[in-house]
Amino acid sequence: MDILNVAPNDNLTDILSKITQPTTIYLKKGVYHTKLVIAADDVTLIGEDRETTVIAYDDYARKPHCDGREYNTFRTFTVCVTGERVVIDNLTIANTNTSPETQGQCVALSVNAKTFRAKNCDLKSTQDTLFTAPFPDDLVIRYSGLTDDPTYYDGFIPREQLYMEGGAFHYFENCRVYGTVDFVFGGAAALFENCEFISLKEKRGIGFVAAPCHSLRQELGYLFYKCKFANGGADNGSVYLARPWRDFGKCVFLDCSLDSHISPLLFDKWNDTYRDKTARFSFCNLKGGNLAPVTWAREITTERANEIINGFTALKKKYFDK
Repeated sequence: MDILNVAPNDNLTDILSKITQPTTIYLKKGVYHTKLVIAADDVTLIGEDRETTVIAYDDYARKPHCDGREYNTFRTFTVCVTGERVVIDNLTIANTNTSPETQGQCVALSVNAKTFRAKNCDLKSTQDTLFTAPFPDDLVIRYSGLTDDPTYYDGFIPREQLYMEGGAFHYFENCRVYGTVDFVFGGAAALFENCEFISLKEKRGIGFVAAPCHSLRQELGYLFYKCKFANGGADNGSVYLARPWRDFGKCVFLDCSLDSHISPLLFDKWNDTYRDKTARFSFCNLKGGNLAPVTWAREITTERANEIINGFTALKKKYFDK
């Protein structure tokens, strides 16, 4: 096991590119203004201070890329993880673009790996803060060039980010995630435990926390367990807990507390779609507000909630409690 100490004036990209064995990197507090890909396996990044150890960048979806195209959502990340068993701890990852209504999506953290853990971290952006791969199947086809559409070609998104064999489990513990629209999105089985989701002011009026794209064959989707959904400036009743990015997106909300910015309806079906017929959204023991959930979401029993918790606990033990 290698142990490295890094300061903001060091070249973190160069350091990561030379890793050949399990490595723990201690980051001194300060701002690391860099766009970072963590491709090595078994890397742990530990910040000196959660709020003042910051990896920041400012790409956005409508920004012109050197290839002549726009960046698109998935090239805007500040940090992208493709290595397995990466852990980030006690730091902040931020996309500092704050105008998604004119500049488009702006990802802070993109996790394109099967196994990943974040604890005691802040993830900051506005629209599309956190992506948890895999991609939905139709986007894999589109971005890999396996289509006759001349506007896409192989290489738009690197293969190590686009493809994922098998399932993925991502674990977020005691994290704070800031955003406005779809600021947790993707298709991983992901556990958010004791996390806080802070909805910022959205100039377009309506916000959404989660936008899952799980396939029908996936048994586990997103689990928000003992989380707080806090108001960071959003209008009362203007934010939905989730909307399905693809037909069978799956979210479960258990033992969570909601501030007044969360709509009594809780969920949205996604624009002019029929995803209210196929989305798999459920909840149990939510606290706060006069709730009147949409009829297509399911309030589950405590017994069923415990079964779901046990399923995620088994994954946590398998991958992280060794």
